[in-house]
Amino acid sequence: MRRLLFPVFLLFAGIITVLCGCATYARDAANESAWPLAVRIHSYGKYQDAAWAHLQEIGVKHIFLPVPKPGEADAVIQKLKANGLKAIVLRGDAELSNETFVKDITPQLAVCNKMGVKYMFLSAKRKDVPKATVYARLRAAGDVAKKYGVIIALETHPDLGTNGAVQVETMQAVNHPNIRVNFDTANITYYNKNTSAAAELKKSLPYVATVEFKDHSGDFETWVFPALGQGIVDVSTIAGMLREHGYAGPVTLEFEGTKGVELSEEETKKAIADSVAYARTQGNFK
Repeated sequence: MRRLLFPVFLLFAGIITVLCGCATYARDAANESAWPLAVRIHSYGKYQDAAWAHLQEIGVKHIFLPVPKPGEADAVIQKLKANGLKAIVLRGDAELSNETFVKDITPQLAVCNKMGVKYMFLSAKRKDVPKATVYARLRAAGDVAKKYGVIIALETHPDLGTNGAVQVETMQAVNHPNIRVNFDTANITYYNKNTSAAAELKKSLPYVATVEFKDHSGDFETWVFPALGQGIVDVSTIAGMLREHGYAGPVTLEFEGTKGVELSEEETKKAIADSVAYARTQGNFK
């Protein structure tokens, strides 16, 4: 009898081991495919002081902040730790149209490195400077960014990132692995007519390093950016495209509301909480 039971025991033990291994693999695969979910502190408007505690309340572990000044970085690092948050993207502040652009952005890239932040968001506008000149400046900034282990992600703004086609043009002209696209899902219909975020993302997806989930009314140059899921942006299709492409960067939520409409602190928090809840129905986040 014992001889019969021993092989049965080994069989069950083997099945349990396989099942446990599959469960572990599934958890590891889920963690690998999870995108860091952040909220841009700018979304809180004049209630930014309340953002730190509120993000904890709604279970968000990442935040998008302006780049601190070098002398303030340590204090920001401590504040992040105290609130259980990790900075995932920092917003750079340097004028691409100035000759001192590379010099101005260098200490900000150093701060990103110090804080362990891989992505710097930048609204890069060339103004009346020739494209060849700004491309060269971006390429030089890319060299500095590479030194600090940072990717500079250019916002979906005119005239270097107005839409997918323009983003591709800029990326190919700059031709630097540390200069990439920040794809803003709402800015597409704000700055362009007769297109959609999904249509433009399809063009520039290979160059996208960071993504902002933001909703919009769909009306050209109309400042109506409601909570996520309440506008015309097809977040589900965009999330599917990102997954299919193997996108592994952060997803930042941005809420900008409606021009001329003042929200209370509670209304602002609710819009952000609703946006976070909606985003979580569209993908696997950490």
